[in-house]
Amino acid sequence: MNDNQEGEICVANDPRAKAVVDGFKINWMNMRDGETGELMWESGNWGASMWEKEIKARIPAEILQCNAVSREINFSSTELMEKFKLEQKIFFQGCCIEEWFFDFGFVIPGSTNSWQQIIEAADPDQMMVSERSEAS
Repeated sequence: MNDNQEGEICVANDPRAKAVVDGFKINWMNMRDGETGELMWESGNWGASMWEKEIKARIPAEILQCNAVSREINFSSTELMEKFKLEQKIFFQGCCIEEWFFDFGFVIPGSTNSWQQIIEAADPDQMMVSERSEAS
């Protein structure tokens, strides 16, 4: 996090890393109730700006009531990638309160892929209470 409490985006100067970045695109992403499959949120094409600025998503508060959330990311890559992974950090008031690691592995060059994860909620006594849940 920088001084403005925003994430930072950086791409290595290595020519191989630049080729991977230039050939990688997130086509779309969605989040569903992991039990019912109900679509809760979806994005459009992220475009090249994902390497230049933070993309803000407005996820509906109702997703906090789900016992499990399914996240699907559809991406394309012109380059071979090995050990492809996603690191997710959850920040609250500027402090990282959760960190998740997901491994995809090998990405075939010239491919389009869908990657889905199921994220299960912690027990209710281990969860932070949202303003919306306090009101109900």
